[in-house]
Amino acid sequence: MPIQAVLFDHDGTLVNSEPTHLKLWNAVLRDYGVELSDQEYKDLYAGVPTPTNATDLISRFRIPSTAADLIAAKQLETKRYLEEQSFPLMPGVSETILALDKLGLKLGVVTGASAHGLGVTLRANKFESLFSLTVSGDDVLRSKPAPDCYLLALEHLSLQPEHCIAIEDTEHGLRAAAAAGIRCLAIPTEMSKHHDFSLATAVLPDMNAAFEYVKERSAQA
Repeated sequence: MPIQAVLFDHDGTLVNSEPTHLKLWNAVLRDYGVELSDQEYKDLYAGVPTPTNATDLISRFRIPSTAADLIAAKQLETKRYLEEQSFPLMPGVSETILALDKLGLKLGVVTGASAHGLGVTLRANKFESLFSLTVSGDDVLRSKPAPDCYLLALEHLSLQPEHCIAIEDTEHGLRAAAAAGIRCLAIPTEMSKHHDFSLATAVLPDMNAAFEYVKERSAQA
């Protein structure tokens, strides 16, 4: 089936935010005498929604706090960061978005993260008018790897799964797209290259390769 819509993940796919999220988590955890190493973050927390991470951190490190308090603290640190700057774009993202828009494809962002960070990215890079929809973790009860966010995107676009393709950088995101019946291109990062991408339609080196893949299979190709 020809591709009519491209659905991007946000963190790690559109923006290089995971190293910053590690720093922000460590700012929160410092009060509890805990510091995550790069490897611990890569193995356990990269690409995972904040509520899930908060619950795991409390259990793993016996942190004397509630998940709600830890989530609130992380969200506050993230808000402070985004008040000063936006997350940097991943290589090739701006060019790919503009090129896909010229092909006449519908574009969406489907993220398990909050809408706030996504909104900052779209505004800072003047992408708002290029996207037909955005779905964040705030819009669903179950975040990735549950398929809910992708199912909601399909509903808003009035498209069947076979007419869409997702682009993700983590196993969690890939599983969410696959569970919704959507083909998914995986672009592993340093934070996620050890993940299981066996469900991916293709595993690609970068966003430019993803554009070429979609271009060949779009309705206008």
